[in-house]
Amino acid sequence: MENTEKKSGFVTLIGRPNVGKSTLMNHLIGQKIAITSDKPQTTRNRIQTVYTDERGQIIFLDTPGIHKAKNKLGEYMVNVAEHALKEVDVVLWLVEPTTFIGAGERHIAEQLGRVNTPVILVINKTDTVKNQNEVLTFINAYKDVCEFAEIVPVSALKNQNTDRLVEQIFKYLPYGPQFYDEDTVTDQPMRQIAAELVREKALRLLDQEIPHGIAVTIEKMSERPNGLMDIDATIICERESHKGIIIGKGGAMLQRIGSAARRELEKMLETKVNLQLWVKVRKEWRDSELLMKNYGYDSQNK
Repeated sequence: MENTEKKSGFVTLIGRPNVGKSTLMNHLIGQKIAITSDKPQTTRNRIQTVYTDERGQIIFLDTPGIHKAKNKLGEYMVNVAEHALKEVDVVLWLVEPTTFIGAGERHIAEQLGRVNTPVILVINKTDTVKNQNEVLTFINAYKDVCEFAEIVPVSALKNQNTDRLVEQIFKYLPYGPQFYDEDTVTDQPMRQIAAELVREKALRLLDQEIPHGIAVTIEKMSERPNGLMDIDATIICERESHKGIIIGKGGAMLQRIGSAARRELEKMLETKVNLQLWVKVRKEWRDSELLMKNYGYDSQNK
């Protein structure tokens, strides 16, 4: 008799900021849930997404990048990432294709040395390597840094070798029942996804120094009888000067952020969206536990 038992388990993606964790996760599940940008520390909370096929189910936890914290928000983000290592079945450690192993990578290796979880090293961004034989030198540079279950080179952006990665993940997952229905893609509430999409557009369009100091809250999300979705969102920043830059001359920048976010929200919600954006200043919010909690970063709920 054929064995129809399936595998099911939790997998966390860790790595330094900006190595492509969210891009990889979005690609593997086939939908955009985590926001991506070319600025580090884009992901602030642990985002849970679900991949299901005939082999079973993988629940991905996309965590913030592990980095040296500069404020309470930074500490919260690092705690979220390090906490996830202890409660999963497989760890995916994403690194860039290089032979240089810096202090940040060595700090992660140290964290991984304390857990018994199988670690798969994922060398991402291989599409940026001109000579593919070089990938072997990157594998050799990393292979003794940690005790790896597997080393898999991929390009999340170009969808190269990602099927092999999924195959390797299933190899290390336990047999067991599925945690979610097969049509579930994420446990994120829609308000949180909407807030993150607005934040992503702001990250992409704003000056370098502002993005770390912004949060987005959804004040209202309601559907009209004709299906139109009304969404009111507030962008929180830390300084009056930042507020001026976010709004822009004659409101032009806020309008650009709003238009880009609305288009993506309409695609995701499959309906017309009326998006209203506001900007508020809350000085030093990243060092206030109360304000962090209000904006969705609750240090008690890792």
